Order: sequence, then structure tokens, then C-alpha cells
Amino acid sequence: MTKGTEGAEKPLDKMTVKELREIALSIPDIKGVHGMNKQDLLDTVKTHRGIKEEKPRKANRSVREIKKQIRALKAKKREDAGNNDRKQSDTLRRQISRLKKKTRRAA
Repeated sequence: MTKGTEGAEKPLDKMTVKELREIALSIPDIKGVHGMNKQDLLDTVKTHRGIKEEKPRKANRSVREIKKQIRALKAKKREDAGNNDRKQSDTLRRQISRLKKKTRRAA
């Protein structure tokens, strides 16, 4: 830790996977820490500490769901490529772009 943050701990959501693993390793009841992803680590550490899950601010979809939708739109765009419909192509391109931005924000 740096000089100014010795007493304070970062919020769990802002911690890296390495930091969460270190915390989870110090808990004796948890097994398989190295096989867990970040969300699993967060859930177990929050459960152990007695922190209740907060409601998300918005209807937050997971990155996987968004990427699935992007793939579907790309497939539709490829199908429509032979139709020479410029307006539809631009609409799909903008939708894909917006979804990509959402994945970057969600990560």
C-alpha cells in the first residue's frame, strides 16, 4: 500500500482479483480461491463479512449478454450486406458501437 492509504481499505468492488484472492486466502472456510473469478471472490468475501448485496443502479446486464447481442447484430448485418440497404446497415453499425461502449463501461 502507499503511504496515504495504510489505514483505509479500498471498496471491495474496486479491488483487483489479486487483492480479493489475498483477502479470501485469509478466510479459513473458503476453498478453491485460485479457481474463482472476480465475481465469485466478491460474493464469498461479502458473504463472509456480512455485507448485503446492493441493488444495481441501473438494469446492468453482464458483459456476456451484451457480447451475445453484438454477435447477433453482426450476423444480421452480414445477412443484410447483400441487400445494399445503407440505412439499415448504418443503424446496425450504430447499435453495435453502442453495445461495445457498454461492454467497456461494464468491465
